[in-house]
Amino acid sequence: MAYEIRPETGSLFVNDKREKETHPNAKGSALIGGIEYWVSAWTKTTSDGRKWQSLSFTPKEKQFENVQQPPEPMALEGDPIPF
Repeated sequence: MAYEIRPETGSLFVNDKREKETHPNAKGSALIGGIEYWVSAWTKTTSDGRKWQSLSFTPKEKQFENVQQPPEPMALEGDPIPF
């Protein structure tokens, strides 16, 4: 049976590809209000040594907003119909 995210829940997994301090310690996904999100988590330490998690949520559709689509080819006068 495939993993299915239940409403108002999510999962985080250790980020094995972490190379810099700015990269999240854990990554995963969540389903909140019917919208799927990518979740990133950073483990931080307070001045008195207590650990806590900072979380970031990004809608999954947002990853495609900045991708440019190739322009439609333009037919030139006199070109045969392409089919």
